[in-house]
Amino acid sequence: MFPLFVAETLIGLSIGGRLFLIAVGLSLIFGVLNVLNFAHGVFYMLGAYGAITVSALLLDNFWLGAAVGIVAVGIVGAIVEFGLIRPLYDRDEAILDQLILTFGVAMIVHELARMLWGSQPRSIPTPGSLDFSVGILGETITAYRLFVIGVSVVVLVGLWLFLTRTHHGHVIRATASDREMAAMLGVDVPRLYTTVFLLGSLLAGLGGALAAPLQAVSPALGDQIIIDAFVVVVIGGLGSISGAFVGAMLVGLFQAFGVQYIAAGDLALPFIAMILVLVFRPRGLLGEDEVL
Repeated sequence: MFPLFVAETLIGLSIGGRLFLIAVGLSLIFGVLNVLNFAHGVFYMLGAYGAITVSALLLDNFWLGAAVGIVAVGIVGAIVEFGLIRPLYDRDEAILDQLILTFGVAMIVHELARMLWGSQPRSIPTPGSLDFSVGILGETITAYRLFVIGVSVVVLVGLWLFLTRTHHGHVIRATASDREMAAMLGVDVPRLYTTVFLLGSLLAGLGGALAAPLQAVSPALGDQIIIDAFVVVVIGGLGSISGAFVGAMLVGLFQAFGVQYIAAGDLALPFIAMILVLVFRPRGLLGEDEVL
């Protein structure tokens, strides 16, 4: 019983690591730009497809393929923000317009992905350098899953240090708190917004690229993952980096244990947790903290 508990815990944490990488970008973009980016899921999907396409068809190197895919997703995100979302910031119903627009972008990218890669799921082998098992408390887990967990922790710490210990991080937090005042003090707010949207998109691409060896990749992946990402940020607190991490790990554990002990528990438990949070703590578990 105990080895099974350890195994499911480790699997849940690895799922949570992948969810954190997309949810933290979603939360970062909302916290600074106040944009609910419904296209964030297809950015994750593009990161996975980019890693598969470049590494399997062109370079036969997962790490280089993942890097190319991540950068490509970041560029796509910056173009979407600069060309489509930026003109909407000053509208009276900006949040609703942005949500509708990014939903439209998600639908377009979904269809383009289906045209380019087809509807059949694709996969890629685990990179050889991490294709071995590690024993932990009497149970084994692949080194690659541990790597994904480690990356999520590194991203959490790195973002925290960047936002709280650097000049650019302080500027981002100040702009998130008061956009007009930041602009009066000389901050190039439109450029900063594009940079933050680029960073959030890069994180979504990173999550997708790292997920490629662990799950089937299809155009529907973006639709599936954005739902999980919204559940994560609602539980943790929309706009909170640490909340995104806590929420992602909880959802990952719910999915890992739920499928073992409850029929459809992997689907039901995260939504039950989200409902309870919305009822008893609407701002999320860590939503009362300062933005970011």
